[in-house]
Amino acid sequence: MKYLLLILLITHPIIKLSAHQPALNEENTNSPSNAYLIEKPEISKAIYGTLEGDVHYYNIKSEIDFNFYVGITTPKIDGCDTFDKFSIEVINITNGLEETLLELDGENYQWWEWYEPYGKKFYWIGPEFGAEFKSTNIYKAGEYLIKVFNNDNQGKYVLATGDIEKFGPLVIAQLPLIMPKVNKFWKIENCPK
Repeated sequence: MKYLLLILLITHPIIKLSAHQPALNEENTNSPSNAYLIEKPEISKAIYGTLEGDVHYYNIKSEIDFNFYVGITTPKIDGCDTFDKFSIEVINITNGLEETLLELDGENYQWWEWYEPYGKKFYWIGPEFGAEFKSTNIYKAGEYLIKVFNNDNQGKYVLATGDIEKFGPLVIAQLPLIMPKVNKFWKIENCPK
């Protein structure tokens, strides 16, 4: 009983965090057939990825209607005046149909600087489908693809999805493994062109 109380006291402040669950896209997700699966699309996630010549795909499958949020950011690097701008497409692939539902053009968007207090990092915030990092839209049950790309398909980005902030015990247990990789993600040797 004493240990259970100790665990609750330690994890309670963490569970109350107002932040996205960090995740890494380290897979080859350059086609719809091997897209990164986003489970529980309403739970907020920050998925760190790097384009290296190909687009990235993310897959959402939901058996129920769900609140849908998506946004894109990129690291703001000290000393760099330039940064990679990313675009997003959302494609409905339910029942084999391919219908583009949303196009967020990062090239023609006015990106803005933002400081994320929990990770203590600066970002450039790009286009989002929602408002102020929250969902304003409901998508029907079905299957969807999110496509992340830019003009030369190069650079580091963070794809934000969902808006329910939830840190369960499994996520908390994985943080010590994920955070060093997230910190390594920020190491950029040259400024983007």
